[in-house]
Amino acid sequence: MVSKRKLSKSDAHGDSLIAELPQTKKSRISCKEKTSAEVGVVENNNIFVQLIKSAGITLNAGERQNDIAVDQATFQKKLCQILRMHPFYPRIVQEFVSGLETHIKDRDQFRNCLLPCAPVRGEGMRNLVHSYCESLIKLLLGIETLQPAIITVLLEKLPEFFFDTVGTFGTNFPRLIVNQFKWLDKILDSKDLVMKLMQMVSVSPAPIQHDIITSLPEILEDSQQSEVAREVSQLLKRDNRLTVPILDALSSLDLDAGLLAEVRQSAMIIVPAVKLEDLPVVIKFILHNIKAVDAVEVISALRKNLDLSSCILPLQMLSSQSKLKSQPQMSSSTSQVSSSQNCVKLLFDVIKSAVRFQKGISEAWIKAIENTVCVSDHKVLDLIVLLLIHTTNTKSRKQIERVLRNKIPLGCVPEQLLQSAFRNHSLVIKDFFPSILSLAQTFLHSADPCVVSFGSCMYKQAFAAFDSYCQQEVVSALVTHVCGGNDVEMDISLDVLTDLVTLHTSSLIRYATFVKNILDYTEKLNPQQIRKLFYILGELAFSQRQEDSYIQDDMHMVIRKWLSSTVPKYKQMGIIGAITVAGSMAAKRHKEDGCSLERTQQSEEHCRQLSILLDLVSYCCEQSPEALALYYDELANLIEKQKGNLDSQILERIGKSVVEDFSNDFVVDLTPAVDGVHLFPVKSLYNLDEDESQGTIVINLLPLLSQNWLGKSVDENTTRNQGKKIVSPECLSPSFRLLRLYTTEQHNGSMEEIDALLGCPLHLTDLEIEGKLDSLAKQEREFLCSLLFHSLNWFREVVNAFCQQQDLEMKGKVLTRLQNITELQNMLGKCLAASPGYVPPRAIFDCEALEAAPTINAVGLVKKKKTGEKKQKSEGSKDSSADHSQMEENPEGNQPEAETTQLEKALLDTTEKKSGIPLVQLQSYRAFFRELDLEVFTILHCGLLTKSILDSEMHTEAREIVQLGPAELVFLLDDLCQKLEHILIPPAAKRAPFLKQGKACRKIGFSHLCQRSSQEVAQCAVELLKPLCNHMENMHNYFQALMTENQGVVDGPRVDIQEHQLMSSCYQQLLQAFRFLFAWSGFSQRENSDLLRSALKVLADRLKPGETGFLLLEDLISESFHYLLNFQHSVPNFQCALTLTQLLIVIAEKPVASWKKDKIASLAKQFLCQSWMQLSGTREKGSQFSDALHTLLCVYMEHTDNILKAVEDISSVGVPELINSANDGYSSTYPTLTRQTFPVFFQVMMAQLENSARSISAGKPSDSSEVQLEKLLHWNMTVRDFHILVNLVKIHQDLGLTNHVPLLKKSLEQFVYRVKAMLAFNHCQEAFWVGILKNRDLQGEEILSQDSEENDPGEGVSQLPREDPAEGEGDISGSEGRSKHNDDDEESSE
Repeated sequence: MVSKRKLSKSDAHGDSLIAELPQTKKSRISCKEKTSAEVGVVENNNIFVQLIKSAGITLNAGERQNDIAVDQATFQKKLCQILRMHPFYPRIVQEFVSGLETHIKDRDQFRNCLLPCAPVRGEGMRNLVHSYCESLIKLLLGIETLQPAIITVLLEKLPEFFFDTVGTFGTNFPRLIVNQFKWLDKILDSKDLVMKLMQMVSVSPAPIQHDIITSLPEILEDSQQSEVAREVSQLLKRDNRLTVPILDALSSLDLDAGLLAEVRQSAMIIVPAVKLEDLPVVIKFILHNIKAVDAVEVISALRKNLDLSSCILPLQMLSSQSKLKSQPQMSSSTSQVSSSQNCVKLLFDVIKSAVRFQKGISEAWIKAIENTVCVSDHKVLDLIVLLLIHTTNTKSRKQIERVLRNKIPLGCVPEQLLQSAFRNHSLVIKDFFPSILSLAQTFLHSADPCVVSFGSCMYKQAFAAFDSYCQQEVVSALVTHVCGGNDVEMDISLDVLTDLVTLHTSSLIRYATFVKNILDYTEKLNPQQIRKLFYILGELAFSQRQEDSYIQDDMHMVIRKWLSSTVPKYKQMGIIGAITVAGSMAAKRHKEDGCSLERTQQSEEHCRQLSILLDLVSYCCEQSPEALALYYDELANLIEKQKGNLDSQILERIGKSVVEDFSNDFVVDLTPAVDGVHLFPVKSLYNLDEDESQGTIVINLLPLLSQNWLGKSVDENTTRNQGKKIVSPECLSPSFRLLRLYTTEQHNGSMEEIDALLGCPLHLTDLEIEGKLDSLAKQEREFLCSLLFHSLNWFREVVNAFCQQQDLEMKGKVLTRLQNITELQNMLGKCLAASPGYVPPRAIFDCEALEAAPTINAVGLVKKKKTGEKKQKSEGSKDSSADHSQMEENPEGNQPEAETTQLEKALLDTTEKKSGIPLVQLQSYRAFFRELDLEVFTILHCGLLTKSILDSEMHTEAREIVQLGPAELVFLLDDLCQKLEHILIPPAAKRAPFLKQGKACRKIGFSHLCQRSSQEVAQCAVELLKPLCNHMENMHNYFQALMTENQGVVDGPRVDIQEHQLMSSCYQQLLQAFRFLFAWSGFSQRENSDLLRSALKVLADRLKPGETGFLLLEDLISESFHYLLNFQHSVPNFQCALTLTQLLIVIAEKPVASWKKDKIASLAKQFLCQSWMQLSGTREKGSQFSDALHTLLCVYMEHTDNILKAVEDISSVGVPELINSANDGYSSTYPTLTRQTFPVFFQVMMAQLENSARSISAGKPSDSSEVQLEKLLHWNMTVRDFHILVNLVKIHQDLGLTNHVPLLKKSLEQFVYRVKAMLAFNHCQEAFWVGILKNRDLQGEEILSQDSEENDPGEGVSQLPREDPAEGEGDISGSEGRSKHNDDDEESSE
């Protein structure tokens, strides 16, 4: 009766709640005033107060909590006894509850009843009362007699606080009320309580709804969880605001599988839109109680919807807004940013908890990342989760390393992703520092350069983002790598330290002692590594005013020791180290804010030490030509690297003697006769200054080389005894490089002081060597080769020096020098062919001398085989010179009509389609040529230049047209491609030569290039795009005109073979240059996005001039793609076709769209369906063609929309055409499919079929019945196909294949048993039926035997439901069944 009365009262009160709201608020204020005035023990005649006091609790008013003097259980027992033994029981219960209602009308008293009671500590009572006691209300709820009435009172009281704001009276009353129902020992009518709470949820405000829902797991009994969970989940569909509390509650309830999947799907949908602070709760529910079968599917959907960029955006907005606000507002924004970061950290704590305590979550997450194929689908989340699992689950570390090793080379986990993780989530990943350090160390051991680069990036980001302890660990690990002896690890570790000392000098100085310890392990370092090490130490020692003297002392001691050594290697190390340290000492310093800090008032002691160091190096190098050449090169590198930043005193010190030394050692006046005895007659050649009356100078090359060659043993020793400096031709080019860099530094880039060296001749000999090489002695041929090497290196340095001059006359001379280089290379190729085993003079001195030895022997053998073809080369050279004279008279100057300007190349064997271009042959001699600077490629901008020829009165006598011919273009483009390939490594390139070409063979010839960053090289390449486009359009027009003229026949009568080879080589190199540039992984970095736009804009402007200024990046990519696609009709050979396709793929990947994918597939198929002929009239073939065909076929298969359809088309159309053709025939649909290339097609198609089979998803419980039936039918057909295959093997009696039959049949038997077990588990055994299969061959025809002839031929498949499992399995796993007529066959299967 009590409960019923109270419910009716509650309903009435609920109806009039809104109407009574003003009065309620007023009474609250009055109550508050009354309570504050009356502080103390509540004393009145209320039956409630008296019974409570007699049971052991004293009720207090005001701010004091109620006091309890007895144990909680004692209080409950005593009060229950008092009530039951009262003479007015059970009416006393109603009066007791009424007294409680009266008592709690006062807010303070109600709060005291909801808060825990305070234990009374008196004498002798210490152990009677527990230190923590429940609230009075909760103690009363524990008494069965009072519980229903107390519950009703509390629920009636709750609506009074619907519109309270938290903190109005200092207490959240709704939350305190709901908390009273938690963790009760017994609820008499739990179902009724939950029903009332759910009714309260439907009418209460959102904060109270939140409290009630989140408290349900602590209120419900176990038997109610499923029913209430379903009811709560319905709220999820009606009100999105309750998503977080509902999911929080459901994660603590026991849900059935169907409901869990349904709610999880609903939660998955809202992940992208949920607030950051609520995200951890949602993720916690999604990861809650995942079954192993569904784990991969759930995790895949979660990582697809969870994007950390939405968490970063609020942080960036707050940080950007804080810069515009005042200081108090900035502190508020900072706290918001900190709160957001804490939410992200809490999110990963939830994931970490799931990984640690739920079996299978880590494996499923790794599998989900591993199954992600598209590059753009990989996120920062993936990388952080992999680090989290690597830290948490030790068993998965090897698997994570394998996943990253596979993903990094494919570009799926670029360095930009790593940088974003450190930049935006450093608070999270700091906890994973041990894993970061371990992975970085492991990656530096890798053979893949992309993985090694990623490991180095991990070191750099960790040093920049973490505290001093982590920084010390990073430096220690890097020093360990350097001292380990692995050349690749040493290089990359020194590069990382170089970046750190440049970007974080002040931080790295604290760990200078660690870096200095590398000096004890310099025996393992090569010259380039020595330069890096001393640059690092020099920056640490001289970067601040308070210079670290102990580092300086150690460096000076090691350098002096090396310089005084007689071992060339140590002397080389000493020179490099000394000049590098001198550069650090002489450089102008910069403050932290970037302002220059001039060292104009350097101490005399400091200048004296620097002068002594340079004098010591100069003295130690005088007696060794190679050491002196290295000294000149290092000084030149110092001036170039410290351009504008070198102290003026040091620059004067360097240039004081360089001008005099060069002119005294290598320059003489041009005279009709040259004194001395020489191996060859001296002749002045390659003079570009026609007026010789004004005392023309000449480079005294041949006399110096002859003197050095003839008097090597006597004169050198005499010179050493006299203490004079040795003058050697090896020092010519290094000395000139130092001279020109000093001159440009002193005269702001002007070369007027030394411009005479551009056109001055050289003392050489008559180079008409046609037919004379065989008559020369071995010493004479080798002398001639050395003379040509020195001449080529001189011209290369001349081109380096004057390539940027704007004067038209000087530009013309530079182009002429390029022509001289191609001529000399042609001559050198012939001389080398006649001089097997010859070792050229060194031209690069900052590498180890033995590095080039293996290359020399290999090239010598190749040249020896080709000596019989010199005559054909010489005839080709004469023809090309005739063409040259004709081309110079062409006033139009179009590139296709000027390609025979300097044709020194010819075919070695036209039947083998091998070009005899000497440049290709000289690739292995790269270590003996001076390196071309990047500035040389500005020559590609040149069009036609008119060179005036003056008479004696300085009047124009004639005008000569000088232009960049195809031979010079091939020379420049080949060097450009090598440089771009070396410095801009594509992210997906697995380059085997990285560790297989010797210790430093990859870097030989690129020492100047490696001192520049990849960004600088990419910037230079982008600036060259316009001239490269011009040249490529010229190639396109040339081949289009050629095909039109010859009706599309490559080997037509009007085709000039040599010209065609040169132009094809130009075309190939141009396409390669474009590909290497756009495949640069740096374009994916944010700081290089403008550079990418600039590059794409150049290409897009070729189609829409002046209309690309405001195009979006996607539109620029599209226009660039269409521009390059236009070249598909003019590619001259299959290699160019492949390169064009690869270039389009690189462009399309930024990002790739479906229409681009279709275009690439269509283009690849077009090239596969095209006949590729050699100039000799035969089809292209050979290993290179097969490799290119394999690559292009893979591209076609990867980009086609239906791989199986493509494979079917080739196998059903192309292969039959090939079978029906002649022995040397081909497929008419696919002309590239011949008998020689069939293995390539077969290999690619089988690989694609295997990948397609692997990509077929496994059956899931959520699949529809139609999908499940279709998969079962496919498996059934597969089983039959295997039976046919087994029969075919038996008929042909192939022993090699027969050995595999038992294992195959055993696998089939196991498969059938698993099918039957699956059907039995799902209670559908009747779905399994067995048929007796007939023996058929591959054509489907029946194989007759005695048994089949006797049986009824119409007897087909019989249905045998519910057979014995073993018997049924035999009928389907054996192709003939388990019949007695086939016992022999069945024995083989067992």
